[in-house]
Amino acid sequence: MMELQLYKTLWGHEGSLAAAASQAAAAGFVGLEGNADVPQARRDELAAALQTRDLRYIQEIVTAGGYVPRRHATVEEHVADVERQLQLGRSLAPQWVTVIGGCDAWTLEQSVRFFGESQEIAARMNIPCSFETHRSRSLFNPWVTLAVLERLPELKLTCDFSHWVVVLERQLDDDWDAVQAVAKHAHHIHARVGYDQGPQVPHPAAPEYAAALASHQRYWEAIWEAQRAAGFSVATMTPEFGPDGYLHTLPFTQQPVADLWQINAWMGKTEQTHFLEWNSRIAQGGDA
Repeated sequence: MMELQLYKTLWGHEGSLAAAASQAAAAGFVGLEGNADVPQARRDELAAALQTRDLRYIQEIVTAGGYVPRRHATVEEHVADVERQLQLGRSLAPQWVTVIGGCDAWTLEQSVRFFGESQEIAARMNIPCSFETHRSRSLFNPWVTLAVLERLPELKLTCDFSHWVVVLERQLDDDWDAVQAVAKHAHHIHARVGYDQGPQVPHPAAPEYAAALASHQRYWEAIWEAQRAAGFSVATMTPEFGPDGYLHTLPFTQQPVADLWQINAWMGKTEQTHFLEWNSRIAQGGDA
């Protein structure tokens, strides 16, 4: 029977990394996920927090700027960012690295070159990488992603379907063939619930977003089924509700409508229950 392991995102965390590690441990999460492209003192703080709480680490790499890349950064610049940040994170011994890379304006050839060269660097450094399905990046929609996977069938993905939902302005239930094809390449899940007009519902527990949550849970089940079929013993997930315009705020006051950690902790607890129920259905021979 598979096991689900949860990681706490450092995106949007305010306060010390020791506090982040304490929150993760108290919620039953096994590790932290975040960027290592920070000052050395911050990396040292992260290393200490991980060691103190005996937590694992997933490194995140963002190429050519912030979450939205510099528009005219070259393939070479993106690849160089991957290599530089892989070097920065080595001392933290990441379980693997999630790469938010490439550019949505590139040709297919440029994207294939970026992923291929990045994979070669990661293999040479013996650091496994998975590449995130992310807006503004090469894997910004299902159809481009499938075209890349046809050229690079060994590519591993960090699947965040909330990005695709807002790009397509619909849930992916009518594009189930694409979900299933991509699920076969899924290495890790970023669990955020998107809706037709945005990448993040105000709160996934709200009844008005129950249908959006149920759709995402079906996508995650498709990944778990593909991983089970491939012989995975562990599935991993990072609840990844975040700030920076994702978290809804009230007009004029800019007060957030919910607490990010409470949302992510709720998402983690909910998915642990969901995963156990799914595993039970599988064990009983039910429909996955």
